[in-house]
Amino acid sequence: MFRQGVCMRNYESDAYRKYQSSIEQRQKVVRTSGSPYSQQTAVQGKGQRAEMSASTKRKRTREKEKLYYDYDLLLVIIFLMCFGLVMLYSSSAYSAQVDYKNDMFFFTRQAMIGIIGFIVMFIVSKIDYHLYGAYAKELFWFSMFLMALVQTPLGKTVNGARRWIRLPGGLSLQPAEFTKIAVILFIAYEICLLGQKAKKWDGIKILLGYGLVATLGVFLLTDNLSTAIIVFAITCILIFVVHPKTKPFVAGVIVAGIVGIIGIIFLKYTLAKSDNFRMRRIIAWLNPEANADTDSYQFLQGLYAIGSGGFFGKGLGNSTQKLHAIPEAQNDMILAVICEELGVFGAIIILCLFAFMLYRLLFIARNAPDLYGALIATGIFAHIALQVTLNIGVVTGLLPTTGVTLPFISYGGTAIVILLAEMGIALGISSKIRLK
Repeated sequence: MFRQGVCMRNYESDAYRKYQSSIEQRQKVVRTSGSPYSQQTAVQGKGQRAEMSASTKRKRTREKEKLYYDYDLLLVIIFLMCFGLVMLYSSSAYSAQVDYKNDMFFFTRQAMIGIIGFIVMFIVSKIDYHLYGAYAKELFWFSMFLMALVQTPLGKTVNGARRWIRLPGGLSLQPAEFTKIAVILFIAYEICLLGQKAKKWDGIKILLGYGLVATLGVFLLTDNLSTAIIVFAITCILIFVVHPKTKPFVAGVIVAGIVGIIGIIFLKYTLAKSDNFRMRRIIAWLNPEANADTDSYQFLQGLYAIGSGGFFGKGLGNSTQKLHAIPEAQNDMILAVICEELGVFGAIIILCLFAFMLYRLLFIARNAPDLYGALIATGIFAHIALQVTLNIGVVTGLLPTTGVTLPFISYGGTAIVILLAEMGIALGISSKIRLK
């Protein structure tokens, strides 16, 4: 999929090859000329012409090459963030007024987080992305350390889930979000470090081992299954794009799909109740009407919102399901409010914007100056694609409730900052692209 090469590529390598070529030409003149005098004259004359020719070619190459920056990606990021603020206010104003006596409560916090995120994005975009490779391993293990802190007195529980770390000033940090970007940078670096070995089973075992460490860390330390699935999927996708064979991966997906279908059928007809909240979610997803007042309540209210919106919606701000019918409507169910107010048409526009963002990330990955940049952009692509897909699947009833938010639109603190930091890295990679 990507051009093969050394991970930390020397950007002057083309000029160096031309210089080597000119030396070889001079050596060839010495071997083929007649007298020593004629050899010396030929070497001096043709050598000078070769050097002048190489210098001229370099100048022409620089003139033809154009600096690149993906302004299309930047614009879609800004639009999604602004649209997210509008929909966040629309979906949360009522509950914020009831719970906090301030209808702008969630909007103000999200706007401040967005400003911080854009500052982070700008700073990160100016950093040479190769620097992340030098500290990728430290970032990876630091993310594990942060998740371990969740189990200490510094940990914070929100809505029954212990996934945050308390920070000064009443702030909090969700370490699992940081792990996503740490895994992208580290697995990409390890693939470059392994070289050709990454395409063989020994290298794949190493990469999967690190991926499993991160996955188990997220699941066991923060009890966050959906993020754990995303982390492991990112690892597998990065391995897939550098592996020359696709059949083993296709076979693995097919086997996993068959096992999943068999498991769902088994649960549907054998299990009616469970004390485990994840199993209850699956049972509620399989039999929503039987659990309409309990575990299926949020899911069904979301479907009612989508259905009542029709194709063009009720109009911005006119949702009725957000009036405490959908719990925490500004979080993972915000797409249902979008469908109710803007209709299926509005949802399609948003999905087209996400598709365009993914297209720009894919463009950056395919045109990155080296393998490391290509893999980082691919990892960011995978993260956004997975999160959008999972959120849509949950809201439309294709998947059981996972708690995965809609990127750039749902309410969030750490998640928004990390997403914008990832976009900053992608923009930084795009700035290294040279178009001819």
